[in-house]
Amino acid sequence: MKARKAIVKRKTRETNISVDLKIDGKGKSSVKAGLPFLNHMLELLARHSWMDLKIIARGDLEVDFHHTVEDIGLVLGEALDKALGTRKGIQRYGCAQVPMDESLSSVSVDLGGRPYYVKKMACRKKKILDFDLGLFDEFFLAFVNKARINLHIAQMYGQEPHHAYESVFKALAVALRSAVTVNARVGGVPSSKGRI
Repeated sequence: MKARKAIVKRKTRETNISVDLKIDGKGKSSVKAGLPFLNHMLELLARHSWMDLKIIARGDLEVDFHHTVEDIGLVLGEALDKALGTRKGIQRYGCAQVPMDESLSSVSVDLGGRPYYVKKMACRKKKILDFDLGLFDEFFLAFVNKARINLHIAQMYGQEPHHAYESVFKALAVALRSAVTVNARVGGVPSSKGRI
């Protein structure tokens, strides 16, 4: 099987981002985005999806975190799309429920080529230190649009924001791990249309 990997770079006046993604990896990561909580979440994504991920991002963090967070989502999504190629033989769907102490989150993904994003969080906290948790909407929206996937996040309960988002990212990782799995029984592109 051809190696499923991609390197994508994006440079603008606001950000300079490089993502190196290997789908069939071992969960190794090196994430340097200048935002410690985002770094931590992306490291968890790599670890529990078993994908190898290297991200180097420099952005105008002195202006706002928004540009950097959104553009990392764009580049990571594009890397996943490129690494998947034709998506032939993949299971396509994945879902997972993952607890993190008092938090429980469910994530479902469809790698069927149609971007759509829904998120419902029980945790209503707005910030972790100086990181605005609302920026994760920008990250996920950018990610699904470039990756061409459906992403549904439903957090059933959880109050501590670190635990809440850790359960989300771990559930996303496990759901992606299932969806990208190649299954010989699929026998082609997993769509009644004949293409994704």
